[in-house]
Amino acid sequence: MNYKFNEENTVNLLEKLVNIASPSGYTTEIMRFMGKYLHTLGIDYKKTNKGALIVTFEGENKEKQRLLTAHTDTLGAIVKEVKSSGRLKLGMIGGFNWNAVEGEYCTIHTAAGEKIRGTILMHETTVHVYRGADQLKRDENHIEVRIDAKTSSSKETRELGIEVGDFVSFDVRFEKTETGFIKSRHLDDKASTTLLLEVIRYLKENDVTLPYTTHFYISNNEEIGYGGNSNIPEEVVEYIAVDMGAIGDGQASDEYTVSICAKDSSGPYHYELTRHLVELAKANQIDYKLDIYPYYGSDASAAIRAGYDVRHALFGPGIESSHAYERTHIDSLKATAQLIFTYIMSPLVEMED
Repeated sequence: MNYKFNEENTVNLLEKLVNIASPSGYTTEIMRFMGKYLHTLGIDYKKTNKGALIVTFEGENKEKQRLLTAHTDTLGAIVKEVKSSGRLKLGMIGGFNWNAVEGEYCTIHTAAGEKIRGTILMHETTVHVYRGADQLKRDENHIEVRIDAKTSSSKETRELGIEVGDFVSFDVRFEKTETGFIKSRHLDDKASTTLLLEVIRYLKENDVTLPYTTHFYISNNEEIGYGGNSNIPEEVVEYIAVDMGAIGDGQASDEYTVSICAKDSSGPYHYELTRHLVELAKANQIDYKLDIYPYYGSDASAAIRAGYDVRHALFGPGIESSHAYERTHIDSLKATAQLIFTYIMSPLVEMED
């Protein structure tokens, strides 16, 4: 059975997901959205204590099971200090470079539910005042939020309802180009989340029976190191993280294929399962690249660290400029979706005694 990739549905759903603010620790709204989305499809799900969602499709074999995960939490920031000037000092959520968000519009999410707009800037931005500012380090001591409100003191800012601990999200600037590129912040990992949701929809609408009971785990804490490494059923023997492929000098990954990871900072992924994915891609003419990500960790590697006895692997769409203003191509999304479906329809990896 061949998977029919729906480009229009995929792009529309991805745009909706990236436009819902969800920095790690502030994911209630997006998880609520996905719960409602699954409900409209007539799909039951389990909600974990940490707020993740798990959708399970019962397969012909219930004794040995699979799990695939993607994450909806993103990079972001949190108010570290309300400065005497009325502006905000930030603390990072997730790992990125401050220059990746310098000049970006943002939203401060107050405890009362207000959304207050601002811009992330260097304190020493004005070239007519600060000479040599281009040489200053982009860090938390120089980066601040200029709030779009009349405020020039910490007292006035606090009167707006802004306080230490409020989350700050970055504008995503989603765009689908005529040449098939998709540009947006937070394609990591909302692109993969979209692809899992689309596969879930396809399975439901076409009444597909899987060879093995399969769980789709939508996590909400991956960017801070512990996403899908709890609530894993003991019957699960294969665990797949569907997450972005890293592109750059020395990397094999690109924006047009599915990237299969052989090793990242946690060490090698399960050899036989990784080879199984490669052989599936070859046999089904799915364009792929095999790659190593030197500064990377996934929910699959987090599950291994947590002590789960599973075979683990990682693949996903190639994402250019990760943890900044990212880009991928519809071809990469299609190849990844095809590998997801091909994998869940395939036999388990045979392990020799």
